[in-house]
Amino acid sequence: MAKIRLGVNIDHVATVRNARGEDYPSPLRAALFSQKNGADSVTIHLREDRRHINESDLKEIISALRIPLNLEIAATKEMMKIALKTKPPFICIVPEKRQEITTEGGLNIKYNLKFLEENLPNLFKNNIEVSLFLDPEIDNINSSIELGVNAIEFHTGEIANASGPKEKALINKFEAVIEYAVAKNISVRAGHGLNYDKTKKIINFKNLEELNIGHFIIGESIFYGLSDVVKKMKKIIG
Repeated sequence: MAKIRLGVNIDHVATVRNARGEDYPSPLRAALFSQKNGADSVTIHLREDRRHINESDLKEIISALRIPLNLEIAATKEMMKIALKTKPPFICIVPEKRQEITTEGGLNIKYNLKFLEENLPNLFKNNIEVSLFLDPEIDNINSSIELGVNAIEFHTGEIANASGPKEKALINKFEAVIEYAVAKNISVRAGHGLNYDKTKKIINFKNLEELNIGHFIIGESIFYGLSDVVKKMKKIIG
């Protein structure tokens, strides 16, 4: 079984910085620390309201990083322009609501279908690998295939918030969905709300390629330091 890649989302370093309007802590420094301590990629979400990462952060990080940058963006014309201008190696298209505290679920493909049909080809032409952030449902996989997308990041928020029999049922369903996706030649990633314990419960899925983890890593770093937390998470996922 191939090792699972670890993507470290550093958005909430920027959240702390923005709370006081200062120029610290530095998202760029967090990206470089993550790289140095075993992260396989760095993820940032450039939200429409710029509540954490901004364009300056994107420019600095993409210029300095030696590991891949995964840029999360909403399905909007503004974000597509930024993506085509900066050309990160990976783009993940995510749902976004201004009033939400954090991403609440996967992208609604049906609602965004026309936009995706019109704009995804431009990303493909520029050799940008595109993934969609989706709830783990068979219909979402089939719709992704129709759009020409060959990578999906499945939303693990439900698993992260569940316990007992419900958690077990969600994990079993998740594993089945992963196997269906892989059978359709879809690259499978996952993330949202994962901590050490939840990560341990899904890392043995045979065809899970990547986990993107942010809020927990940055939160734990307050107590143990970013370097140690990244190393520990990397060790857990193998």
